[in-house]
Amino acid sequence: MSPVPKVRLAGGLEICRLLNGMWQVSGSHGAVDHAKAVEAMQVYVDAGLTTFDMADIYGPAEEIFGQFNSQKCKSSGKDIPALQSLTKYVPRPGPMDRKVILRIVLSTRERRLQGLIRELTLTNFDTQRLEEITNRGIRISSNQVQYSLIDQRPVAKMEQFCLANNIQLLTYGTLAGGLLSERYLGKAEPNSRAELYTASLSKYKNMIDSWGGWSLFQDLLVALETAARRHDCSVASVATRYVLDRPAVGGVIVGCRLGVAGAGQHISDSLRSCSPDLKLTGEDLAAIEAVTQRSRDLTALIGDCGDEYRS
Repeated sequence: MSPVPKVRLAGGLEICRLLNGMWQVSGSHGAVDHAKAVEAMQVYVDAGLTTFDMADIYGPAEEIFGQFNSQKCKSSGKDIPALQSLTKYVPRPGPMDRKVILRIVLSTRERRLQGLIRELTLTNFDTQRLEEITNRGIRISSNQVQYSLIDQRPVAKMEQFCLANNIQLLTYGTLAGGLLSERYLGKAEPNSRAELYTASLSKYKNMIDSWGGWSLFQDLLVALETAARRHDCSVASVATRYVLDRPAVGGVIVGCRLGVAGAGQHISDSLRSCSPDLKLTGEDLAAIEAVTQRSRDLTALIGDCGDEYRS
């Protein structure tokens, strides 16, 4: 398997173009065994997937990363790849000053045994606010936004601004919580809590409903499965590759369910998606876009990137 491709952020940090998302240990996807989660990280690192995305509100995510990194630093006898950790400070609404921010930053630092801040990045900022920040001379390395074959709102304004200002897009929701896979091809529409049993499945099923509904989604899965068979890969690999090939996209965040059964099963799909051998053809793109062009305009319906989180 080819090495995982890297991208260099504006501040100099080099990260994998496929990032391991740790939202799944937050508790909203089921119970997580802390010790097993630490142990499971090794599988990703061994595969060359050394960049982890987390947040101070993702339950024990920072502690899990910190513990694994500490164990790695104490081990010896073989070359150990460096890890890259990206975390988010998600404050509660209210007064904000330097003391409040510094206290949180220092708390995060203790959990991960890292330095302070090397790159300043954002999550779910819209183009207007990203431009306001940039125009004040503040260097932003990346903006983490939802971007998938379902949600292509970054195309409207965000991509162009980021390309012009050396800002990388790090995308989440690219596989719609696992809905963009063979598992849902030809299947009846899931609606119950038992069927939508994780926070991701529920979140992205709602996005599909807004985008165009389950019937149109099935058409998309058929187009993706046709392309996947042509390239001897999975639906997930095609869906990820499509976004990786988009302008301004530096990397795609793929959720890793550390500490639960089946953790690491999607690694081969992730590696295949960034292989130089996987090149979507004009025929692939035409078939896929013939479906997506029939969807609703989510920018008109919801607004710019992240507007669903703003009142």
